[in-house]
Amino acid sequence: MSLASHPSRSFMPYPEAHVPHAPGGPLHGLRFAAKDLFDVAGYPTGGGNPHVLAMSGIKSSTAPAVQCLLDAGAAFVGKTHTDELAFSMNGKNAHYGAPVNGAAPDRITGGSSSGSASAVSNGLCDFALGTDTGGSVRAPASHCGLFGIRPTHGRVSLAQCLPLSHSLDTCGFFAREIDTFARVANVLLGSDDNALPDVPRLLRAEDVFALPTPGASDALLDVVARIEGALGNADAVTAADRPIDDLYWAFRHVQGWEAWRSDGDMIERHGLQLGSDVAARFAFSKAVTAGQYDEATQVRRAFTAHLAALLGNDGVLLLPTMPDIAPLTDAAADTLEDYRNRAVQMLCLAGLSGFPQISLPLVRRDGAPLGLSLLGPAGSDRSLIAFAERVVTIVD
Repeated sequence: MSLASHPSRSFMPYPEAHVPHAPGGPLHGLRFAAKDLFDVAGYPTGGGNPHVLAMSGIKSSTAPAVQCLLDAGAAFVGKTHTDELAFSMNGKNAHYGAPVNGAAPDRITGGSSSGSASAVSNGLCDFALGTDTGGSVRAPASHCGLFGIRPTHGRVSLAQCLPLSHSLDTCGFFAREIDTFARVANVLLGSDDNALPDVPRLLRAEDVFALPTPGASDALLDVVARIEGALGNADAVTAADRPIDDLYWAFRHVQGWEAWRSDGDMIERHGLQLGSDVAARFAFSKAVTAGQYDEATQVRRAFTAHLAALLGNDGVLLLPTMPDIAPLTDAAADTLEDYRNRAVQMLCLAGLSGFPQISLPLVRRDGAPLGLSLLGPAGSDRSLIAFAERVVTIVD
C-alpha cells in the first residue's frame, strides 16, 4: 500500500517522485515527510487548497529546510496534508477531509500541520516538518502524543515555503521519540545563541495553568509536581504582563493584518473557494486596520520585553500546551471554534515573543494525550531540548 492511500489520510495523493538524499549522515536511516507548504523538487505545493495546487506547477528546487534534512541522510517519503492556507487549527480541510490522529482516532489531529502529525503518530515516518504560526505544530503535537517544537522565530529557513504571517511563521517538526527529536534538532537548528544551564531556573505560569479545563490542569500539575520533586520547586509567576485576552487580540490583529497581505490579493484575484471557517478568518483579516496592527505591535513589543526579563538567560517556563485533550472528530463547528480561541490565548505567548516552545507528550487523560510545554529564552532551542530529554527521563 502506498502512503498516499493509507487509511490515515496523512499524505497528499501526489505521484511519487525520486528525491535524492545523502547516503550517510546524522539522520541516516530516518524517514521524514513535509507539510504541503514546502517546495520539494518533483512535487507541486498545494497549500491545502485546490486552486493553489492548480497554479503551483511541479517545483524544480527544494526548500532549504527540507534540503538540510536530505543532506543529513534522511529519506523523504511524501508531502502531508495541511489545513487550508495554514489558517486553521483543527485539522479538517473542506476540500481534502481530515487526517486520522494515530494516538486517539476518535479525536481531531489539530492543525494546521495535520498530516505531518498524523503521519508520525501513525508510524508512517520517523519525523515530519510542519509550520507553526499560531500553534500549528504545538497543537497537533499535544493532540497526537508527539514531541513538537515551535523554534525561535527565524531560526529555521522558511524560504520556498508558502507564507501566512511573516513575523509569526516558523518551521517546526514532530517526532514520537525524544532521541529522534533531538537528532533532528541537532541538524536543523544549528548552534544556540543563548544556551541554558544544565539545570535551568524553573518557572510555573500560574495564569496559563488557570486556562485549561480543571481536569486537564490537574493532570498537568501532577506531572509538574514530579518534575519539581526531582529538580526543585518552580517559582510561581504570571507570564503575561496584562490580561491574557489583550495578548490574544494583539496576536489576532498581527496575524490577520499579515495574513491578508500574504494571501488577500490571490484570494480575490482568483476567486479562491475557501472552507467556511477559513473564509471567516480571512474576512476578519481583511478588516484589520493599520491602527489595530500598530497598536498590537506595541503590545507585542512590551510583552516580549516582559517575558525576556522574566526568563533572563537561565529560565524555563512550564505551561500547558492546550486547553484539554483533542476534541472529538464529530464536535460541532462552534465547539471547535471556541476551543481554538481558548487555545490561542495560551499559544500566543510564544507567537508574540518569538521564543521557542516545546510540547512534551507527558500526560494522558480519558485515554488521549495532552502536552506539557517548556518555553525558553530566544536562541535557547537546542539546550531547551536537552532539558526536555532530562524531563522525559524524570517523568518516565
